[in-house]
Amino acid sequence: MRQVQHSQMKLGEVAVSQIRLDTRSRDEIPKLLMGLKHVYCSTEIRGKVFAILEEIIPEETSKKNGRLGMDLWNILVLGVIRLNCDWDYDKLREMANNHKTLRQMLGHGIEEDDKEYPLQTLRDNVSLLTPEILARINQVVVQSGHNLMHKKKDAGLRGRCDSFVVETDVHYPTDINLLLDEPLAKVFSQNL
Repeated sequence: MRQVQHSQMKLGEVAVSQIRLDTRSRDEIPKLLMGLKHVYCSTEIRGKVFAILEEIIPEETSKKNGRLGMDLWNILVLGVIRLNCDWDYDKLREMANNHKTLRQMLGHGIEEDDKEYPLQTLRDNVSLLTPEILARINQVVVQSGHNLMHKKKDAGLRGRCDSFVVETDVHYPTDINLLLDEPLAKVFSQNL
C-alpha cells in the first residue's frame, strides 16, 4: 500500500508551507527545498507532479491492503536531493535521518519522531524515479517557472553568461615532453 502523501498531519509536524528555510545560505539544500516547497504549495503543480508520481507505483500493488510503503512525496524529495547534491545512498540515509529541515520537508515532527530510513528502503524506493519520470516532472516545473515569469509559449529563452577563451598549450609534464619544450630545449642544447 503506497500513498502519495499522508492526509492527516502528525503531532509536532510542521506544514510544508510553514517550514522556515535559510534564504541566506549558500548551500544547495535550502535552495532545493525552496523549489520543492513551491511545488508542494502550488496546488496545480502539485496535482500534475503527483499524477506523474502515481505512475511509478507497480500495477500489482494494492492501494488499500498491505503495509505502508514510503510516500511518493518522500521519494520525490529524497530523489531530488540525491540527484542534485550528487550523493550516494549512504550520504542520503545520513541526511534523511539527521537533517532537521529535510526531515520537516519529509513530514516528520520535530519532537519524538524517531522514524529512520534504512539504507535498503532508500535504494528500493528512490530508484523508482527513472530519468523518464524525472524529465516529465522537470517539464511541469519548468513550465510553471515560465508561467511565473509570464513567458509566452513561443517566446524564446534568453540567457547570458560571462566567459572568455584563452589559448593554452598545457600538457602533463613527463620527462620526454619536457625535452620538447622550446625554452628547455635551448637550455639543454647549450649545456651539451
